[in-house]
Amino acid sequence: MTGRPVIALQKVAKTYGSGDTVVHAVVGVDLIVQRGDYVAIMGSSGSGKSTLMNIIGALDAPTAGRYELDGVDVRHLDERQLSFVRNRKIGFIFQSFNLIGDLTVYENVELPLTYRGMPAAERKSRVTEALEKVGMGHRAKH
Repeated sequence: MTGRPVIALQKVAKTYGSGDTVVHAVVGVDLIVQRGDYVAIMGSSGSGKSTLMNIIGALDAPTAGRYELDGVDVRHLDERQLSFVRNRKIGFIFQSFNLIGDLTVYENVELPLTYRGMPAAERKSRVTEALEKVGMGHRAKH
């Protein structure tokens, strides 16, 4: 696919601490994700996967490098703009323990759309379509 990448990381790094306690959690990552790409971030425990995902999800900022989302340098976004990005532009599928246990599958999928202020009828349509698309329609009430 051509055109502007959805996600573009250039020499992204994240360092915690200083001096003798410095931890280089992410070092020099370059990544291009085009619209329609499916991406898996894999690696051994402690390799920086979660840190990188937090950067991509605009939950943390890199200490070095550049991160552009839809052509916008994320470093220049204020908290309100970052909240918009987290709600409208970024979505993750985690491998475990990120659902709210008191909610059904349907309600867990619907929750971010509710926060957006999406009307109930549109939420119902989108949630139902999304669950069917991933083969989970029959589990909506689980």
